[in-house]
Parts: sequence; structure tokens; C-alpha cells
Amino acid sequence: MTTAAYQGEPGSNSATAARALYPEGDELPCTSFEQALDAVTFGAADVAVIPVDNSAAGRVADVHHLLPESGLLIVAEYFLAIRFDLMGVPGATLDQVERVRSHVHALGQCRKVLREGGWRTLVTDDTAGAAREVAELGDPRHAALAPPAAAGLYGLDVLRAGVEDDPDNTTRFVVLSRDAVIAPDNGEPTMTSLFFCVRNIPSALYKALGGFASSGVNLTKIESYQMGAGVNPSRFYVEIEGHPDDERVALALHELRFFSSEVRVLGVYPAHPHRSQR
Repeated sequence: MTTAAYQGEPGSNSATAARALYPEGDELPCTSFEQALDAVTFGAADVAVIPVDNSAAGRVADVHHLLPESGLLIVAEYFLAIRFDLMGVPGATLDQVERVRSHVHALGQCRKVLREGGWRTLVTDDTAGAAREVAELGDPRHAALAPPAAAGLYGLDVLRAGVEDDPDNTTRFVVLSRDAVIAPDNGEPTMTSLFFCVRNIPSALYKALGGFASSGVNLTKIESYQMGAGVNPSRFYVEIEGHPDDERVALALHELRFFSSEVRVLGVYPAHPHRSQR
């Protein structure tokens, strides 16, 4: 049985993603991304289910910095449609609500309903945690923006359902493991995630990425981050469509390595079906 670690409380979007990926597995809620990754590193969990970006809010802060440093490998990805309900204590009404609490990303993704209500907002560490706090307060003046599953879990009433601004709001998660599980090169859509650091020479990034363009390899994501005091060359997290054993990808990676001081493949995994819906 697989134990999946995630950041957040039961009822959160991360918990929903973990349950969808491992419906028969155990869950290990963690207070931070670092704790979830450490749980896998030290054997308390088999995998970590970590959000990396959201279609409305962009990248999840710190995650792309943590992934290369964790020593874990990406073995899968999952796209989750994000839904938020406005929920309060049993018997509460919208007219009674004065304050709405949730994670900062959730508040940012539900601006319309918050503006309509004119409510004060309170930032919490987690969406499901906001629902738990409202249940513990027992005060009809407090409401939470949380995933639908949180209402039943914490005994709250849904005051208004589906309040997210964007009906296509989607979060992408990656699954990390201690052991590499390389997707086979069988012609099926495949993603490759990698980390690299350019050499400290003029136009190094332009030259390093040139092989992807000349080989016709689609680069779907590039994230940069700086280590140290800013005097060192930037590091990059990249995702591409294709398998390293494919000739085009192999040529692109060969050129990347020539202009980089370090290249590390972080995972080769099947592309989620959501990608074919673009």
C-alpha cells in the first residue's frame, strides 16, 4: 500500500490529488512542502504529491527551488480541476458573514465573490485548515473558502458553491519518489523534467537552449532561480515534451550539456491526459 505525503490538511486540494492518484493508499498530511519531501527521503512515505503551478496563480512559491535539492525523482504528474465553496457553520447565512478565511492563493482565485460580499479576508496556511478553523470557532460571522470535500469533513454548510473566478482553474501536481521509475520510450506522450546550471560565459543560456529549437523539441516550462548572493550563474528548472532516448531529445540534451556546468534529469514520466485537451 502506497503512503502519499502532501502539504496541507485532510480535505485540501493536495489531499484530493493524492486520493485520486492512490485511492487505496494511506495519506500523510504535512505542514510544509519540505516536510512532505523529507517524509519520502527518510522513508515515512513512499511518494510526495506536490503542486507546482496553477493556471490562475502561476507557480507555487519555493517548489521549483526545492525539487532539485530534494534528491527525489519525479515519477508522475496530475492535473486537478480546482473548485472552491464558500462554507460556514451549520445554520449560518450569507447575510451573517463578515470575515472569510483561506489560503492566500484561494483568496486570489475567488476575488469576484469576495468583492461582491465586501467581506474582510484572513489568510490561513491551508484551505482545508480554514474550514477547520471556522468549524472550531462556531461563529456564523466567519466563513471559509475551501475545496468541496472540506465541508463534509468538518461539518460545515455550503453557503455558495463553485465560487472560483475561472471555471477552468487547474493545478498541476508532480509525484516524487526516492526511486526512479522511468517511463518507457514506447511512442506515448512523455514529459522530461531536468535541472541545469549554465556555464559562466556570454550568451550561455541562448546557446544551451538552442538545441531544443534546432531539434524541434517543445520546451513547456523554464523557471530560473539564483543561489547564493547573486554572483553565481543562474540555475534553471525545465520541462520538455519527449523522452531522453528519442533522437531529437538526445541531440538537444547533448547541446545543453556542452554549454552547462551541470545537467540533472529529475524525471521521465507519462504526460497526463489533460495535456491533450489543449
